Amino acid sequence: MKAVIQRVSGCSVTVEGQLAGAIDKGFLILLGIEKDDNENDAKKLASKISVLRVFTDENDKMNLSLKDIDGEVLVVSNFTLCADCRHGRRPDFMAAARPEQAEPLYNYFCQCMSENGIRKTEKGIFGADMKVSLLNDGPVTIIIDSRDLAG
Repeated sequence: MKAVIQRVSGCSVTVEGQLAGAIDKGFLILLGIEKDDNENDAKKLASKISVLRVFTDENDKMNLSLKDIDGEVLVVSNFTLCADCRHGRRPDFMAAARPEQAEPLYNYFCQCMSENGIRKTEKGIFGADMKVSLLNDGPVTIIIDSRDLAG
């Protein structure tokens, strides 16, 4: 499971012109789910993201976590994070989980974020053509793969 995490001052996602989700200060999380991912991957990734210390403290040091600042998250499913671009010019998406596997894991990841003390977890609409707007704060952008996490 791969996540691109962007620290934001605010972000939103719309589908067909309708607001699907929006947050203020926190993280926009683009989530890619691969064929061999499972609930343990979702749990590990959510746990790590909720305590990443990338928000600034009173000394302007990145020392506070999402939980410390009572931050919010907007999670957007993004199968293109699973792209293999090693050959040719067209990405190969064969590593991406099929929707029937990916959607439950996407929902479980969002549930895990809430269970980790994140008071507001918003979502896009799984599988939809979404338009994401954000105000990147920093910019701070971090990429995490659940395979690289201990546990």
